[in-house]
Amino acid sequence: MSRIGRKPVSIPQGVKVQIEGATVRAEGPKGKLAQPVPAGLSAKLEGNQLVISRIGDDRKIRALHGLARALMANMVTGVKDGFERKLDIVGIGYRAQVQGKAITLSLGYSHPVVFPLPDGITADIERQVAITLKGADKALLGQTAAKLRALREPDPYKGKGIKYSDEVIRRKVGKKAGAGAK
Repeated sequence: MSRIGRKPVSIPQGVKVQIEGATVRAEGPKGKLAQPVPAGLSAKLEGNQLVISRIGDDRKIRALHGLARALMANMVTGVKDGFERKLDIVGIGYRAQVQGKAITLSLGYSHPVVFPLPDGITADIERQVAITLKGADKALLGQTAAKLRALREPDPYKGKGIKYSDEVIRRKVGKKAGAGAK
């Protein structure tokens, strides 16, 4: 039995959870989210807790049990407190600024890159080189951060590019002048 799947998801004050068929909906101060319950699993409310249980004992259903519970817990946490992801821009002349629902980035290309933000994700930029993405949906937030990082991944020689603020870039040693040259 999945240890994570067995744990009930506690619903904090200020969050409303409803089960409509095979979909669990959560509503809180940070927004509204919905998550489908995979086939073979069932969700039910018991007091102020959401319990995910298995209908069968098939291998595929057992694999989805902990995942479904974690997704429901992330959904409840997201509508209550929200999530954030921080990115740093490293490099001379590299900068970003928010313009409406898009981020305009100067990343050393011949043109500025305009990155549209999806619905539900907001961005704050400090000192033109620190981006903080915020949102209620953890999966969408992570995907947006990954797409933003992919615009200019940090290179291993100088470390220039967009990186997560908690990411450590493994640096490589560059060419040595005069080593083996004839």
